[in-house]
Amino acid sequence: MAISNSSNPQSNTSQSVYSSNQDSTHINLDVSLDGYDYHLPPEFIAQNPAVPRDSSRLLVVDSLDTGIKSIPSHHVFRDLSVILRPQDLLVMNDTKVIPARLYGRKSTGAQVEVLLLEEKHVDCWLALVKPGKRFKKGSEIIFETKRENSQQNCKKLVATVLETDEATGGRLLQFDVPAGMSLIQLLEDFGEVPLPPYISASEAESGQYQTVYAQNPGAVAAPTAGLHFTPELLEKLEEKGINRTFVTLHVGVGTFRPVEVEDVTTHEMHGEWIEIPAETVEKIRETKAKGGRIIAVGTTAVRALEGAAKAGEAELQPFCGETDLFIYPGYEWKVVDGLITNFHLPRSSLLMLVSALIGRERLLNIYQEAIKSQYRFYSFGDAMLILPEAVSG
Repeated sequence: MAISNSSNPQSNTSQSVYSSNQDSTHINLDVSLDGYDYHLPPEFIAQNPAVPRDSSRLLVVDSLDTGIKSIPSHHVFRDLSVILRPQDLLVMNDTKVIPARLYGRKSTGAQVEVLLLEEKHVDCWLALVKPGKRFKKGSEIIFETKRENSQQNCKKLVATVLETDEATGGRLLQFDVPAGMSLIQLLEDFGEVPLPPYISASEAESGQYQTVYAQNPGAVAAPTAGLHFTPELLEKLEEKGINRTFVTLHVGVGTFRPVEVEDVTTHEMHGEWIEIPAETVEKIRETKAKGGRIIAVGTTAVRALEGAAKAGEAELQPFCGETDLFIYPGYEWKVVDGLITNFHLPRSSLLMLVSALIGRERLLNIYQEAIKSQYRFYSFGDAMLILPEAVSG
């Protein structure tokens, strides 16, 4: 069953940054941005993925309120087939990263860099443009194919600025695409897969920033918890009776946009498109009926499942649309029992989501244990598995 409030050390937390007692006013760090800060030495930021993928390390912790000093256990990711139980269900995000970074020029010849964020209408994309201050409504950006032998027989693209997006500082770009084609079809010839800015010295190929089960193009960043899976590990999990099913959340600005307000309860998530198929809903219901656990692979799978449950008024139903759900301590879980996740940036909404599962202070202590044990952090780093009960080392 889903994690209840009784097992969540933060479930009774007041939803205000400032709480008054008889003598003074103190800051509630669970809903304060400063409460999610920690120091990570730069050498622990992974620049390249583990090879093979499932040789990455795995830190296993329980989600129960067993105290801040509860000791994690250390494993290798391929141990997942031994740690999980038959009839557990892994819920994976099958989004596929698109070559969302493009380099073009203005009509004057000045160079321009564009990062696509999300498609708003047909071939009309919200994008970050650098430098962007001078790109007013009606400005054009010209892109030329990176390949000499373009399979799509399209050598040039033109995008026109329709408006400025105040929330992101980006631009709404309308691409002039040949009839019968879409921009996504052309991106292999014009764009490249964007890596996060903290990965600055990587030798990884673009395919290594893609899960082995990616199917639906549309993400501008990978659901990185899924990068650890190999076809061999998936086969072994299936042999053990550990099932899997899929949701889709096209990772975009909502996932990686920084939290900039001190009172995190006032942070507004940018909506992201999700799809929960009827088959997935049925598998989740069957799993829960048989006593299996719902293990989300990544925070994006969490947001998709819990976002769909929110749309269904606390009951998971098939869903296709946007979610702007923001999960932080005090959240009442509807679907998810456990989580596979990477180690996240300080002061990020992702760190807050994981804190909602096991508690902010305890999570920061676990992160310190991971640093002490020299785990690798962020997108190409190691993983953490959070279960409703502890796993011995």
